[in-house]
Amino acid sequence: MKFLTGLIFCSLVLGVSSQWYSFFGEATQGAWDMWRAYSDMREANYTNSDKYFHARGNYDAAQRGPGGEWAARVISGKDPNHFRPAGLPDKY
Repeated sequence: MKFLTGLIFCSLVLGVSSQWYSFFGEATQGAWDMWRAYSDMREANYTNSDKYFHARGNYDAAQRGPGGEWAARVISGKDPNHFRPAGLPDKY
């Protein structure tokens, strides 16, 4: 309950009170981006690629808008290719 109250308060402070639903939608989509990156990491099963996939998920989430930025802010916002290990297939 405290989390939800904090989330609503943050949305008001960020100035998205008139469109709070878009903030929550962006946050949900950002969380989905991070989940997709995690799933790709598990599928790739490539050594030392975890930082790349975490950065990719966060980068994709941050592109969603304020809600996605909020969802990704804790871990990282760098370009995911900064962490890309040599030899990782282009599929990822």
